[in-house]
Amino acid sequence: MDTLHISLLQSELIWEDAQANLNLFDKKINNLEPTDLIILPEMFCSGFSMNVRRIAQKMDGIAMRWLSQKAQELKVALVGSLAIEESGRYYNRLIWMFPDGHYQYYDKKHLFTMANEQLTYTAGTTKLMIQYKNWKIFPLICYDLRFPIWNRNVQNYYDLAIYVANWPQKRVAHWKALSLARAIENQAYVVAVNRVGTDAKGFYYSGDSRVIDPAGTILFEQADKEVSAQLRLSKKELEAIRQRLPFLHDGG
Repeated sequence: MDTLHISLLQSELIWEDAQANLNLFDKKINNLEPTDLIILPEMFCSGFSMNVRRIAQKMDGIAMRWLSQKAQELKVALVGSLAIEESGRYYNRLIWMFPDGHYQYYDKKHLFTMANEQLTYTAGTTKLMIQYKNWKIFPLICYDLRFPIWNRNVQNYYDLAIYVANWPQKRVAHWKALSLARAIENQAYVVAVNRVGTDAKGFYYSGDSRVIDPAGTILFEQADKEVSAQLRLSKKELEAIRQRLPFLHDGG
């Protein structure tokens, strides 16, 4: 498939209330035009909370059932992260739910020490590469954006990097600079989906979700309000940029 139709949901999140957030995203998803992929923010069930005893889901809990139901009902893939409890440990876990209801997952590698995330959650160690509709997709979580080695596109491996985030407005200049750099240096599309609104800790999130093409052109950006954006990404355009500017081959 040359064209990938993506939908990103930049939304406020209801603090530590999984069912209320699922109801919220139900309404947003039901208003979308047909799409291939729906992208939710980081910790879409709760906001960025360390209160794991209250928010953590099981892998057979309501959030996973909801993701599976929506994927199969709409014949679409969904991606977002949530707090998961498994074998006595907690993970900030990204779920990629396929249209047939099976899934793959990625546990956040780089835990945000400024919020003591590393004291609550267990870091992942393995990257996730998704094959979907003839696209190679690399999904990551928030703070991962800051670490170029973890993001490095070796031998043209991926076509699209996705970052789901709760990235506060006071560091939004970093969000913008780093997401642009990741697209340019890896010659891949970047879709960076952030939340909006103020959380229970008083942190304000401006969103600034964005879609960037492999040459660094910003195809979409929106700040300071909820938005459901739908765009089409072109594999032919990706390949044309890489052929015209074969930088990846020179990187070793």
